Amino acid sequence: MTLLGRLLKNRRAGDTHLAWNLPNLRGPESLTLTSRQFGDGEVMPLETCAKPAGGDDRSPHLAWTTPPPGTAQLLLAVEDVDVPIGKPAVHCLALIDPATGHLEPGALTAKQPGPGVRVLRSTIGRGYHGPAPVKGHGPHRYVFQLFALATPVDGAPGTPPVDRLRPRALLPAVTAPVLGRGRLTGVFER
Repeated sequence: MTLLGRLLKNRRAGDTHLAWNLPNLRGPESLTLTSRQFGDGEVMPLETCAKPAGGDDRSPHLAWTTPPPGTAQLLLAVEDVDVPIGKPAVHCLALIDPATGHLEPGALTAKQPGPGVRVLRSTIGRGYHGPAPVKGHGPHRYVFQLFALATPVDGAPGTPPVDRLRPRALLPAVTAPVLGRGRLTGVFER
């Protein structure tokens, strides 16, 4: 696997297709997203990584500042921007009740999500999937992006349930105005 990582060293998805850069998800950067397990640009702890990487596949603690007035729902997207494919890999997509001020470790699991959390499909499956980059590929950035939405993502008449949509179909289809957003980047390398 180390050889494969070295061969793909210069191939990375990049930031262009990151949810943060989608025109429909632009808005004021008024939220501050933090974790007590790692700081912005710092290495993510092993327990937050996938089992093949030696971790527990347990989502990290996340906290954020108070969403703007009128926030109906929070949308969380976690993407690996350094994966060696055309677009970032979505490691988690979730809808969160705006009254929830933080997520405890493990709150993004598909089997038992935390209070106020509704996990959606990701590139890999459903719920949080921790870092497990190809060995030898170098450091990967995992961008946790939180969007405060003025209206709920689901419930529009004639639209398929959001639980069934793949992330690359759901993210560009969000029509709710973004009242605020914030992001936190963790790094991991094997």
